[in-house]
Amino acid sequence: MWFVFAVAAATCFGMRGILYQWTSQRPLDRNLLLFGVYLSGTMIALASNVFAGQAWNNGALIGLLMGVFSFIANASMYKGYAVGKASLIALFTGLPPVVVVIAAYLLWGETLNPWQIISFVVVIIGLLLIKYSQDLKLGQFKGIQWGLLTMLFFGMTDLTSKQATLSGASTLPLLSVMYGTGAVLFGTQWTISQYRTSKKAIVETEGSVSNEQAASAPVQWSRGKTLGWGLFVGISNIAGMIFLIPAFRGGVTGIVSAISAMNVVFVLLYARFYLKETMARREIIGLSTALIGILLLRLLA
Repeated sequence: MWFVFAVAAATCFGMRGILYQWTSQRPLDRNLLLFGVYLSGTMIALASNVFAGQAWNNGALIGLLMGVFSFIANASMYKGYAVGKASLIALFTGLPPVVVVIAAYLLWGETLNPWQIISFVVVIIGLLLIKYSQDLKLGQFKGIQWGLLTMLFFGMTDLTSKQATLSGASTLPLLSVMYGTGAVLFGTQWTISQYRTSKKAIVETEGSVSNEQAASAPVQWSRGKTLGWGLFVGISNIAGMIFLIPAFRGGVTGIVSAISAMNVVFVLLYARFYLKETMARREIIGLSTALIGILLLRLLA
């Protein structure tokens, strides 16, 4: 059953990736958007637990670490895209399962049988083929530190999720703490950015921007619209986590992490059939390789 949960999580995270891609093309405040995403997760988890009645215990406190790690991973990813080459940062977003497999072995002694190792390697190769850009050359590694942080802290988020299941944490209380922590952090970051923006606006004179420049600038989404969209996007985010926690509870940590990383396939298919982007041969090979790896995991796990 854990395999079904992991695939469902990858599907939900794929939908989240599609919504993020669409949103990235809109003029809005990203910190406020992510605050809405995490606020939505908090409210849904708390409201759901009113009916589910899952027990709160000390294991739910691990959600504090999950929230912090998730915040750092997302902030690092967006910072990397802002200052570095997109293909380089994207490459690192597909590598957290490698961190998870190594750490799971060191922390809990989890090992993979030979067939699982082969399947895992096939999935990772497929992800790398999809993520890796052929135009990435030596000397274009600006922002690599943000990519490394992204890989590390997405991996840490998966590891703390597994640790929470080992500690007996119930899914909804755990996610309530995680998303609540992330909402506080993104809300704080948004507040600080607003303060800096307002301070900068006071220093600048009204005549510093020409009418033509003001007219050509895209109309910024209002705070209410941005927050509302973040709340909507957050539904796919917490849905993925609701499936991912039971998957970690029953499955091998590294394998579950690798399957959840397959969400990139859904984004790729969206780009191909909706955005009408052409797929390079390497992307088609990577997609096919990753899917073969997933089938091997299903048949041999």
